[in-house]
Amino acid sequence: MRALITNDDGIDSPGLLALALAAVDCGLDVVVAAPSVQASGTSASVAAVGDTGRVVSERRSLPGLDAEAYAVAAHPGLISLIACRGGFGGKPDVVLSGVNLGANVGRAVVHSGTVGAALTAQVNDVSALAVSLDVGLDSPDPLWDNAAVAVRAVLPALLDMPAATVLSLNVPNVPQVRGLRWADLARFGTVQSRVDDVGDNEVELVHVYSEDDPTPGSDAALLDEGYATLTALQSVSAVPTTTGLPSPAWPAG
Repeated sequence: MRALITNDDGIDSPGLLALALAAVDCGLDVVVAAPSVQASGTSASVAAVGDTGRVVSERRSLPGLDAEAYAVAAHPGLISLIACRGGFGGKPDVVLSGVNLGANVGRAVVHSGTVGAALTAQVNDVSALAVSLDVGLDSPDPLWDNAAVAVRAVLPALLDMPAATVLSLNVPNVPQVRGLRWADLARFGTVQSRVDDVGDNEVELVHVYSEDDPTPGSDAALLDEGYATLTALQSVSAVPTTTGLPSPAWPAG
């Protein structure tokens, strides 16, 4: 089976290499295509760097990985879309996105480029796994091996699930992970955005840790307790009309 490996931290991220090597360990044929520069917070954006309408890529080699690798002047959502439409050597059987430097938990995942690449795969009928390591501002050095161990445990199960399944895997950055748990999304992520006024016609977006305790059993809570968490995500879908939403009246002509 063929896997596209991408991320939003850029082609030079150690997490990208850790994910690619874990996929190889699981017997997958991998191709790496990741942003040439940092692209965090881009969600499922299909923007490319530049205004020519063309997506430029550069061949790279990653240490210890015998596979094609490309630094792409585009956001991860667009890279995932291109791959699922046959670019980078053909449509993959699975898209693997990460390993992100920092957790992606709660409903804030809607902003994540890591998760956005995975959800873009889903709307193109390809299964995907978004992987994040809970490295915070005060955390020790990233334990990329933790994430690799978790990926090797989860990936075979994902490949046996129905097509277009998307899973979000968050791994604690601690020496001893307590295990793996299914989890719902917390109301917010561990980090929230605060808007500060700094002058006329100008505001500053500041990222701060959430002061609220996460809901017990949620991804944020279980991650804080030292568990790796697994959450199934659904991309764009319509709300059933049977939910009782009122029907708007068409204006009389």
